[in-house]
Amino acid sequence: MDDKEAAKRTRDTANLYFKGVKNEDKPYGLWQHFDKELAKDMSLYITGRMYSREKIPHPTRQLVTVAALAVLSRPEELKLHIHAALNVGCTAEEVAEVIFQTSIYGGVPSANTALKVLKTVMEERDEIKES
Repeated sequence: MDDKEAAKRTRDTANLYFKGVKNEDKPYGLWQHFDKELAKDMSLYITGRMYSREKIPHPTRQLVTVAALAVLSRPEELKLHIHAALNVGCTAEEVAEVIFQTSIYGGVPSANTALKVLKTVMEERDEIKES
């Protein structure tokens, strides 16, 4: 894939995954603050070359990402990718189930942190169900 195609795939995938996410919550803006050229290169690789791959469907890719970030207990990145998972068609129930599954590998405290992030995202999206 040439750079022009990577740039198009970066835009398309970023629009798909991060629609509705505030710019200040996207890593790209942070990267740009420090190094615009490196930010572009990182975005082209991560979003344009990796996330846009068609080897697995976007919902699967995002559930894998949610699982990894939950186990690693990375709530800021997790928040971004829970939005992405919901944007590509995953349900909140599927995301929660993935997070519960990670408690076996990452521990209950990491899963609890991830569930709190999921709850926050659902509240931000006005998609939370009353308990």
